[in-house]
Amino acid sequence: MSNPFDLTGKKAVVTGGGTGIGLAMAQYLAQAGAKVSIWGRRKEKLDEAAAANPECSFITQQVDVSDRQAVSDAFAAAVAQLGGLDTVVVNAGVGAGRTKIEDVDEEKFHQVLDINLDGAMWTIQQASNQMRELGNGGSIITIASLAALDATPTNYAYGASKAGLVSLTKAAAVELARYGIRVNSVLPGWIRTDMTEGLQASGPFEKAVMPRVPARRWGNPEDFGGIAVYLASDASAYQTGTQTVIDGGYSIF
Repeated sequence: MSNPFDLTGKKAVVTGGGTGIGLAMAQYLAQAGAKVSIWGRRKEKLDEAAAANPECSFITQQVDVSDRQAVSDAFAAAVAQLGGLDTVVVNAGVGAGRTKIEDVDEEKFHQVLDINLDGAMWTIQQASNQMRELGNGGSIITIASLAALDATPTNYAYGASKAGLVSLTKAAAVELARYGIRVNSVLPGWIRTDMTEGLQASGPFEKAVMPRVPARRWGNPEDFGGIAVYLASDASAYQTGTQTVIDGGYSIF
């Protein structure tokens, strides 16, 4: 029996792939046999990721996902360089910072949505365009957050963007299923990334939140490698439109 998790010959794009969860997913996809292009806005982070993981042979592409034309052009280039497209991880995102509702700034609010929601829309749209043209189906994996499900007071833009992303994911899953394209969401809990660096150093946060995590620890980016390989592989061939929570049990306790 062949290994259903073998990604040999598969081609993948990971947005926000230079750091954190995106980079960990890209590493695991490559280790499972996929050829991977990592995208990001900061060229130096992409170069560092590629240099630190020579065994992965990453292709790097500097892309601002909030720019629809840039996303379209980047996918065309990725398909040419990779030789196809089978998996796209929609991971690019930014944090909003915490602000009381009366102090929410219009420009900053839309800056978050431009990347986290609009950027995800353009990525799903252009990825599925390429996949439909290639005619081999595919897997699109969106990275949302528990903020999509739980109340996020003082973090309005981020919560709104991630809730919107889950809705986009489900709608796209229904429309694209006829083309053999699967679309699923992954919802991280409290994970050690650059976005949570301030909270990691906060004693009061650690005391208030970590006891509520049954696993009794922060999550790490590497905790998301397995779900990336699974959702990219034939092992999940009948799974679409789902939300997989990875939070050490936080949301049920």
